[in-house]
Amino acid sequence: MKKTKKITLTLITLIAVLSASDTAFSQKKKHSENSEKSEESAKSSDSKIKFSKLPSGLEYAIIKDDPGTQLAKADDYVEMHIRASVGDSTLFDSRNVNHNEPVAFQLKNPTFKGDPAEGFMLLSAGDSAIFRVPVDSIRKLGNQLPPFMKDGMKIQYNVVMVSIKTAEQKKSDDEAKAGKQKEIDENMLKSYFAKNNIQATKTATGLYYKSSTPGTGNSPVPGESVTVNYTGKTLDGKTFDSNVDSNFHHTTPFSFTLGRGQVIRGWDEGLALMKKGEKGTLYIPSTLAYGEHSPSPLIPANAILVFDVELTDIKAADAPKETEKAPAPAKIHPAPKKGTKK
Repeated sequence: MKKTKKITLTLITLIAVLSASDTAFSQKKKHSENSEKSEESAKSSDSKIKFSKLPSGLEYAIIKDDPGTQLAKADDYVEMHIRASVGDSTLFDSRNVNHNEPVAFQLKNPTFKGDPAEGFMLLSAGDSAIFRVPVDSIRKLGNQLPPFMKDGMKIQYNVVMVSIKTAEQKKSDDEAKAGKQKEIDENMLKSYFAKNNIQATKTATGLYYKSSTPGTGNSPVPGESVTVNYTGKTLDGKTFDSNVDSNFHHTTPFSFTLGRGQVIRGWDEGLALMKKGEKGTLYIPSTLAYGEHSPSPLIPANAILVFDVELTDIKAADAPKETEKAPAPAKIHPAPKKGTKK
Protein backbone atom coordinates (compact mmCIF):
# COMPACT_ATOMS: atom_id res chain seq x y z
CA MET A 1 0.00 0.00 0.00
CA LYS A 2 1.51 3.29 -1.12
CA LYS A 3 2.96 5.87 1.21
CA THR A 4 1.73 9.44 0.75
CA LYS A 5 2.71 12.93 1.81
CA LYS A 6 0.60 15.78 3.00
CA ILE A 7 0.81 19.14 1.27
CA THR A 8 4.12 20.67 2.25
CA LEU A 9 6.52 23.33 1.08
CA THR A 10 7.66 20.90 -1.59
CA LEU A 11 4.47 21.71 -3.46
CA ILE A 12 5.28 25.40 -3.26
CA THR A 13 8.79 24.85 -4.57
CA LEU A 14 7.35 23.75 -7.91
CA ILE A 15 5.98 27.24 -8.30
CA ALA A 16 8.19 29.52 -6.31
CA VAL A 17 11.52 27.76 -5.83
CA LEU A 18 11.65 27.56 -2.04
CA SER A 19 14.04 24.63 -1.83
CA ALA A 20 15.89 23.23 1.16
CA SER A 21 19.67 23.07 1.62
CA ASP A 22 22.38 23.09 4.27
CA THR A 23 23.61 26.57 3.35
CA ALA A 24 24.82 28.37 6.43
CA PHE A 25 22.54 31.13 7.64
CA SER A 26 22.56 33.36 10.71
CA GLN A 27 19.08 34.03 12.03
CA LYS A 28 18.07 37.68 12.06
CA LYS A 29 15.52 39.15 14.44
CA LYS A 30 12.56 41.26 13.41
CA HIS A 31 13.57 44.78 12.46
CA SER A 32 17.16 44.04 13.53
CA GLU A 33 19.92 46.60 13.22
CA ASN A 34 21.46 44.43 10.49
CA SER A 35 18.48 45.12 8.25
CA GLU A 36 18.93 47.90 5.78
CA LYS A 37 16.88 50.93 6.70
CA SER A 38 16.03 51.78 3.15
CA GLU A 39 12.26 51.66 2.76
CA GLU A 40 9.94 52.18 -0.12
CA SER A 41 6.23 52.67 -0.42
CA ALA A 42 4.30 49.93 -2.15
CA LYS A 43 0.69 49.28 -2.80
CA SER A 44 -0.84 45.98 -1.75
CA SER A 45 -4.55 45.68 -2.40
CA ASP A 46 -6.10 48.94 -1.18
CA SER A 47 -3.47 49.91 1.41
CA LYS A 48 0.04 51.32 1.31
CA ILE A 49 2.67 49.18 2.95
CA LYS A 50 6.24 50.13 3.70
CA PHE A 51 8.82 47.48 2.84
CA SER A 52 12.25 47.10 4.37
CA LYS A 53 15.09 45.21 2.73
CA LEU A 54 17.49 42.70 4.22
CA PRO A 55 21.14 42.65 3.07
CA SER A 56 20.30 39.61 0.94
CA GLY A 57 17.87 41.74 -1.05
CA LEU A 58 14.70 40.16 0.35
CA GLU A 59 11.98 42.78 0.79
CA TYR A 60 9.68 42.37 3.76
CA ALA A 61 6.90 44.06 5.69
CA ILE A 62 5.71 42.78 9.07
CA ILE A 63 1.94 43.26 9.02
CA LYS A 64 1.17 41.81 12.44
CA ASP A 65 3.73 41.34 15.20
CA ASP A 66 2.26 39.18 17.96
CA PRO A 67 4.14 38.88 21.25
CA GLY A 68 6.46 35.91 21.08
CA THR A 69 10.11 35.07 21.56
CA GLN A 70 10.36 31.80 19.63
CA LEU A 71 11.37 32.87 16.14
CA ALA A 72 11.33 30.20 13.45
CA LYS A 73 14.75 28.78 12.66
CA ALA A 74 16.27 26.18 10.39
CA ASP A 75 15.04 22.62 11.07
CA ASP A 76 11.97 23.82 12.98
CA TYR A 77 8.60 22.46 11.89
CA VAL A 78 6.21 25.27 11.02
CA GLU A 79 2.62 25.64 9.92
CA MET A 80 1.76 28.60 7.72
CA HIS A 81 -0.93 30.06 5.56
CA ILE A 82 0.82 31.23 2.43
CA ARG A 83 -0.26 32.85 -0.80
CA ALA A 84 2.23 33.43 -3.59
CA SER A 85 1.30 35.84 -6.36
CA VAL A 86 2.69 37.89 -9.21
CA GLY A 87 0.66 40.99 -9.92
CA ASP A 88 -2.97 39.90 -10.10
CA SER A 89 -2.06 36.24 -10.71
CA THR A 90 -2.12 33.84 -7.75
CA LEU A 91 0.48 31.09 -8.04
CA PHE A 92 -0.37 29.23 -4.86
CA ASP A 93 -2.89 29.66 -2.04
CA SER A 94 -2.70 27.21 0.85
CA ARG A 95 -6.22 28.03 2.01
CA ASN A 96 -7.62 26.91 -1.34
CA VAL A 97 -5.56 23.78 -1.91
CA ASN A 98 -5.43 22.61 1.70
CA HIS A 99 -9.07 23.06 2.77
CA ASN A 100 -8.34 26.29 4.65
CA GLU A 101 -5.69 24.50 6.70
CA PRO A 102 -2.10 25.78 6.92
CA VAL A 103 0.68 23.97 5.08
CA ALA A 104 3.19 22.21 7.31
CA PHE A 105 6.87 21.78 6.53
CA GLN A 106 10.34 21.68 8.03
CA LEU A 107 12.05 25.01 7.54
CA LYS A 108 15.49 24.91 5.92
CA ASN A 109 18.23 27.46 5.44
CA PRO A 110 17.84 29.78 2.43
CA THR A 111 19.42 28.58 -0.81
CA PHE A 112 19.80 31.88 -2.66
CA LYS A 113 19.89 35.60 -1.96
CA GLY A 114 16.36 36.79 -1.36
CA ASP A 115 15.02 33.32 -0.53
CA PRO A 116 11.72 33.81 1.36
CA ALA A 117 12.91 31.18 3.85
CA GLU A 118 15.08 33.93 5.30
CA GLY A 119 11.99 36.02 5.87
CA PHE A 120 10.11 33.18 7.53
CA MET A 121 12.83 33.20 10.17
CA LEU A 122 11.81 36.71 11.18
CA LEU A 123 8.46 35.44 12.42
CA SER A 124 7.02 33.94 15.58
CA ALA A 125 3.65 32.21 15.91
CA GLY A 126 0.77 34.61 15.25
CA ASP A 127 2.82 36.96 13.05
CA SER A 128 1.87 37.86 9.50
CA ALA A 129 4.08 39.41 6.86
CA ILE A 130 4.63 40.05 3.17
CA PHE A 131 7.84 39.10 1.35
CA ARG A 132 8.84 40.05 -2.19
CA VAL A 133 11.36 38.33 -4.46
CA PRO A 134 12.39 39.55 -7.94
CA VAL A 135 11.39 37.16 -10.71
CA ASP A 136 14.80 37.52 -12.35
CA SER A 137 16.54 36.22 -9.19
CA ILE A 138 14.42 33.07 -9.45
CA ARG A 139 15.09 32.71 -13.17
CA LYS A 140 18.85 33.01 -12.62
CA LEU A 141 18.71 29.80 -10.62
CA GLY A 142 17.83 27.98 -13.83
CA ASN A 143 14.18 27.49 -13.08
CA GLN A 144 11.54 27.57 -15.80
CA LEU A 145 8.81 30.03 -14.98
CA PRO A 146 5.44 30.73 -16.63
CA PRO A 147 5.72 33.01 -19.70
CA PHE A 148 3.75 35.82 -18.03
CA MET A 149 6.41 36.15 -15.31
CA LYS A 150 8.83 38.70 -16.73
CA ASP A 151 12.09 40.02 -15.31
CA GLY A 152 11.41 43.16 -13.30
CA MET A 153 8.28 41.66 -11.76
CA LYS A 154 8.21 40.40 -8.18
CA ILE A 155 6.78 37.29 -6.58
CA GLN A 156 4.90 38.32 -3.44
CA TYR A 157 4.32 36.02 -0.49
CA ASN A 158 1.56 36.86 1.99
CA VAL A 159 2.10 34.61 4.99
CA VAL A 160 0.65 33.95 8.42
CA MET A 161 2.80 31.95 10.83
CA VAL A 162 0.43 29.61 12.68
CA SER A 163 2.79 27.49 14.76
CA ILE A 164 6.45 26.72 15.33
CA LYS A 165 7.88 23.56 16.86
CA THR A 166 11.47 22.48 17.31
CA ALA A 167 12.35 19.05 15.98
CA GLU A 168 12.38 17.80 19.56
CA GLN A 169 8.96 19.28 20.31
CA LYS A 170 7.47 17.77 17.17
CA LYS A 171 8.91 14.34 17.92
CA SER A 172 7.48 14.44 21.44
CA ASP A 173 4.06 15.62 20.24
CA ASP A 174 3.95 13.01 17.47
CA GLU A 175 4.84 10.22 19.89
CA ALA A 176 2.15 11.30 22.35
CA LYS A 177 -0.46 11.53 19.60
CA ALA A 178 0.55 8.16 18.17
CA GLY A 179 0.31 6.58 21.61
CA LYS A 180 -3.27 7.77 22.06
CA GLN A 181 -4.27 6.70 18.57
CA LYS A 182 -2.64 3.29 19.04
CA GLU A 183 -4.84 2.70 22.09
CA ILE A 184 -7.95 3.76 20.17
CA ASP A 185 -7.08 1.44 17.27
CA GLU A 186 -6.40 -1.48 19.61
CA ASN A 187 -9.80 -1.14 21.27
CA MET A 188 -11.55 -0.93 17.90
CA LEU A 189 -9.75 -4.03 16.62
CA LYS A 190 -10.55 -6.06 19.72
CA SER A 191 -14.21 -5.13 19.38
CA TYR A 192 -14.14 -6.01 15.67
CA PHE A 193 -12.54 -9.42 16.32
CA ALA A 194 -15.04 -10.24 19.07
CA LYS A 195 -18.02 -9.22 16.94
CA ASN A 196 -16.83 -11.23 13.92
CA ASN A 197 -15.36 -14.19 15.85
CA ILE A 198 -11.89 -13.68 14.35
CA GLN A 199 -8.74 -15.20 15.84
CA ALA A 200 -5.71 -13.18 14.74
CA THR A 201 -2.11 -13.02 15.93
CA LYS A 202 -0.83 -9.70 17.27
CA THR A 203 2.74 -8.45 16.74
CA ALA A 204 4.73 -6.16 19.02
CA THR A 205 3.81 -3.11 16.93
CA GLY A 206 0.06 -3.69 17.11
CA LEU A 207 -0.34 -5.32 13.68
CA TYR A 208 -2.69 -8.31 13.55
CA TYR A 209 -2.31 -11.16 11.07
CA LYS A 210 -4.34 -14.24 10.19
CA SER A 211 -3.18 -16.91 7.75
CA SER A 212 -5.83 -18.68 5.68
CA THR A 213 -3.70 -20.73 3.24
CA PRO A 214 -0.15 -21.81 4.19
CA GLY A 215 2.82 -21.15 1.94
CA THR A 216 6.16 -22.87 1.46
CA GLY A 217 9.82 -22.03 1.88
CA ASN A 218 11.29 -19.13 3.78
CA SER A 219 9.70 -15.79 4.56
CA PRO A 220 11.10 -12.81 2.63
CA VAL A 221 13.75 -10.60 4.21
CA PRO A 222 14.40 -6.86 3.74
CA GLY A 223 15.92 -6.16 0.37
CA GLU A 224 14.10 -8.97 -1.43
CA SER A 225 11.42 -8.27 -4.04
CA VAL A 226 7.95 -9.55 -3.23
CA THR A 227 4.96 -9.84 -5.53
CA VAL A 228 1.48 -9.55 -4.06
CA ASN A 229 -2.18 -9.78 -4.95
CA TYR A 230 -4.38 -7.80 -2.60
CA THR A 231 -7.73 -6.28 -1.75
CA GLY A 232 -7.89 -3.42 0.74
CA LYS A 233 -10.91 -2.53 2.86
CA THR A 234 -11.73 -0.24 5.73
CA LEU A 235 -12.92 -1.78 8.98
CA ASP A 236 -16.56 -1.27 7.96
CA GLY A 237 -16.02 -3.55 4.94
CA LYS A 238 -15.81 -0.94 2.18
CA THR A 239 -13.26 -1.85 -0.50
CA PHE A 240 -11.01 1.04 -1.52
CA ASP A 241 -8.44 -0.73 -3.71
CA SER A 242 -7.66 -4.12 -5.28
CA ASN A 243 -5.45 -5.57 -7.99
CA VAL A 244 -7.68 -8.62 -8.43
CA ASP A 245 -10.91 -6.71 -9.04
CA SER A 246 -11.35 -5.23 -12.53
CA ASN A 247 -13.44 -2.41 -11.07
CA PHE A 248 -10.18 -0.84 -9.90
CA HIS A 249 -8.55 -0.99 -13.34
CA HIS A 250 -5.17 -2.48 -12.44
CA THR A 251 -5.44 -6.27 -12.33
CA THR A 252 -1.70 -6.97 -12.39
CA PRO A 253 0.46 -8.39 -9.59
CA PHE A 254 2.13 -5.72 -7.49
CA SER A 255 5.85 -5.94 -6.70
CA PHE A 256 8.00 -3.93 -4.31
CA THR A 257 11.23 -4.25 -2.35
CA LEU A 258 10.57 -5.32 1.22
CA GLY A 259 11.82 -3.17 4.09
CA ARG A 260 12.69 -0.09 2.01
CA GLY A 261 9.78 2.09 3.07
CA GLN A 262 8.16 1.90 -0.35
CA VAL A 263 4.86 0.90 1.23
CA ILE A 264 3.06 1.60 4.49
CA ARG A 265 4.68 0.07 7.56
CA GLY A 266 1.93 -2.50 8.02
CA TRP A 267 2.74 -4.01 4.62
CA ASP A 268 6.50 -4.10 5.21
CA GLU A 269 5.94 -5.90 8.50
CA GLY A 270 3.01 -8.08 7.45
CA LEU A 271 4.49 -9.48 4.24
CA ALA A 272 7.67 -10.40 6.14
CA LEU A 273 5.52 -12.83 8.18
CA MET A 274 4.36 -14.77 5.12
CA LYS A 275 5.81 -17.41 2.82
CA LYS A 276 5.55 -17.87 -0.94
CA GLY A 277 2.04 -18.92 -1.94
CA GLU A 278 0.54 -17.99 1.41
CA LYS A 279 -2.78 -16.19 1.68
CA GLY A 280 -3.86 -14.24 4.72
CA THR A 281 -5.33 -11.06 6.13
CA LEU A 282 -3.50 -8.07 7.60
CA TYR A 283 -5.34 -5.92 10.14
CA ILE A 284 -3.32 -2.70 10.10
CA PRO A 285 -3.85 -0.02 12.77
CA SER A 286 -3.79 3.55 11.50
CA THR A 287 -0.39 4.21 13.09
CA LEU A 288 1.08 1.59 10.73
CA ALA A 289 -0.98 2.84 7.75
CA TYR A 290 -1.71 6.43 6.73
CA GLY A 291 -2.45 7.92 10.15
CA GLU A 292 -4.28 11.21 9.99
CA HIS A 293 -3.07 11.99 6.44
CA SER A 294 -5.52 10.12 4.25
CA PRO A 295 -4.49 9.59 0.61
CA SER A 296 -8.07 9.36 -0.63
CA PRO A 297 -11.68 10.20 0.23
CA LEU A 298 -12.17 6.43 0.30
CA ILE A 299 -9.89 6.15 3.34
CA PRO A 300 -10.89 8.22 6.39
CA ALA A 301 -8.25 9.86 8.55
CA ASN A 302 -6.87 7.48 11.19
CA ALA A 303 -8.50 4.52 9.44
CA ILE A 304 -7.70 0.93 10.36
CA LEU A 305 -7.09 -1.00 7.12
CA VAL A 306 -7.85 -4.64 6.37
CA PHE A 307 -5.94 -6.32 3.53
CA ASP A 308 -6.56 -9.75 2.07
CA VAL A 309 -3.16 -10.58 0.59
CA GLU A 310 -1.50 -13.38 -1.36
CA LEU A 311 2.30 -13.54 -1.55
CA THR A 312 2.80 -14.95 -5.04
CA ASP A 313 6.57 -14.62 -5.43
CA ILE A 314 9.82 -13.76 -3.65
CA LYS A 315 12.98 -12.79 -5.52
CA ALA A 316 16.44 -11.87 -4.36
CA ALA A 317 17.34 -8.23 -4.83
CA ASP A 318 19.67 -7.44 -7.73
CA ALA A 319 23.11 -6.56 -6.37
CA PRO A 320 24.43 -3.20 -7.62
CA LYS A 321 27.56 -3.24 -9.77
CA GLU A 322 30.77 -2.39 -7.93
CA THR A 323 31.27 0.71 -10.04
CA GLU A 324 27.71 1.92 -9.63
CA LYS A 325 25.59 3.02 -6.75
CA ALA A 326 22.37 1.21 -6.08
CA PRO A 327 19.44 3.22 -7.47
CA ALA A 328 17.00 4.80 -5.08
CA PRO A 329 13.83 2.70 -4.71
CA ALA A 330 11.05 3.80 -7.05
CA LYS A 331 7.98 5.21 -5.32
CA ILE A 332 5.48 3.23 -7.32
CA HIS A 333 2.78 1.13 -5.76
CA PRO A 334 -1.00 0.96 -5.64
CA ALA A 335 -2.94 3.86 -4.24
CA PRO A 336 -6.58 4.83 -4.32
CA LYS A 337 -7.24 7.74 -6.67
CA LYS A 338 -10.18 10.05 -6.78
CA GLY A 339 -12.77 8.90 -9.27
CA THR A 340 -11.02 5.69 -10.34
CA LYS A 341 -10.87 4.29 -6.80
CA LYS A 342 -7.33 3.19 -7.47
